[in-house]
Parts: sequence; structure tokens; C-alpha cells
Amino acid sequence: MQQIKEITLQKYTNQQFNDFSDSLAVEEPLEIRLNFGSLQNRQKMSLAVTMRTPGNDENLVAGFLLTEGIIQGKVDLLSVKKILTKHADSKDNIILAELSPTADFDPAILERHFYTTSSCGICGKTSIEAVQTNSCFDLPISTFDIPPATLLDLPKKLEKHQSVFTKTGGLHAAALFNKNGELLLVREDIGRHNAVDKLIGAAMQKYPFPLSDYLILVSGRAGFELIQKSLMAGIPYLAAVGAPSSLAVNLARESGMNLVGFLRNGSFNVYHSV
Repeated sequence: MQQIKEITLQKYTNQQFNDFSDSLAVEEPLEIRLNFGSLQNRQKMSLAVTMRTPGNDENLVAGFLLTEGIIQGKVDLLSVKKILTKHADSKDNIILAELSPTADFDPAILERHFYTTSSCGICGKTSIEAVQTNSCFDLPISTFDIPPATLLDLPKKLEKHQSVFTKTGGLHAAALFNKNGELLLVREDIGRHNAVDKLIGAAMQKYPFPLSDYLILVSGRAGFELIQKSLMAGIPYLAAVGAPSSLAVNLARESGMNLVGFLRNGSFNVYHSV
């Protein structure tokens, strides 16, 4: 699956134009379809369209369903698979998620139109109440201690695994670490919220859930939607290379999440610590 596209462009430098080869991060739409209901009354719906970088699409869908509160864990998910199509425009860009007949899902409760862009995961929310999804899990009360020296090493470990970003400079990344600072998983995407969904979807299949013994690191800023998605997975600690928003800090404090920002160049800011 193509994640990088090579193009030729005109670059102006030294007072002249020259041909220049460049690498771009691929961005394509992904349609998420859902099968749900009892065995006697299965129903189908087109749930969402999101712009993403192809790759780890099954992880993306699983994480999206969890962080949007549609499922509460992998027990609610029978399968996630691509739908084969003859149409060139939709090839590899449709995913079908089969919910368990016992999954507690009512499409009538959805309060948003699931059209998302690569830059923002909550643009379609109809109200702030719909944004503030209740977390499936309570965060652990015990202190999640990580030594400063361990925290400062995390961005370097992540950077070594940002293969597409290294070539294009156009992708966000999210990484899962344990308390010892060991890197466990990395996912990249042109959308920061997609990178987090891909990471959570992969972690949901591989590690005990909720993810209460892990830390998530994001390569850019920490927006509200990234805090919300991490809370939905039970992650008690989020660190960001960039800045958090005011709403992100408020949600972290209200929820008891550890939040660190500007984690780079030998320093960081602690916005909330439990």
C-alpha cells in the first residue's frame, strides 16, 4: 500500500528555478462500514469517512470504534476487513467492521456526522456534550512515576521509527511506551487523531485492556481529541512534543490524567501530575 508519492516540482533557489524531486505523504479517504445487531437482525450502515495515510487501516478502524465509544474492547469486535471493489477510486479504501451480536450499540445515540479530516478528528461534532464522550475505563489512582531522564529519551526513540516522516516531513506519529521507557508500538498518519487511533487499535489486540500501565507519546501538539481518545483506552499518561491546548489541559485535570508538553531539547512542562 502506497504511503509515499514521488513528484517532480519547480524549486526556486539562488535566484533561479530548477527541477526538484520531492516525496509526499499519501492522503486518501477511508470509508468505515459497520455490520451490527443480533444474528436474526443484522444491520448495515456507512459509519464514517476519514482522510488518512494508507496503512494499518484495520488498526485505525478498531481504534476509532473504541475511542468513539462504539465498542468497549476487542470482545465487541468480530472482524475488521477490507472490502474488495472493482472501482479504482475506492480500491483498498473501504473497511467493514463486524460487531459482535452482544455488542451494546444503538445507532440512534450517535450525535455527530462522522465526516473527519486529516487535521481534526472532531470537526463533525454537533455539540460540546457530544465531544465529551464518557470513558470506558477509570484511570488508575496510583501514581504513574516516570523519571525525568526516561521521559527525555522518549522522543529520540520515537524519531528512529518514523520512517515515512523522515522521507516526507508530513506525518504525525504516536507511540506506546511502558513505565520503563521501552518503545512497544509506533503508528504514523497524516492526521494526528488517526495516528492515535491506529496505535490504540493495535494495542487493543496485543496488550491487556485497559491500557493502564502504558504511556502514549505524540509527535505534535496535544489537542483535546487526543486526550479524549487516550482516556477511552484507559491510558493514564500522555506526553507531547508540542503544546497542549487549554481544553486538553482541562480535560486531563478533570480526568486525572498525567499530561506533559513541550517534551524536547532536554526539557518539558508538566501540565498535570497525579
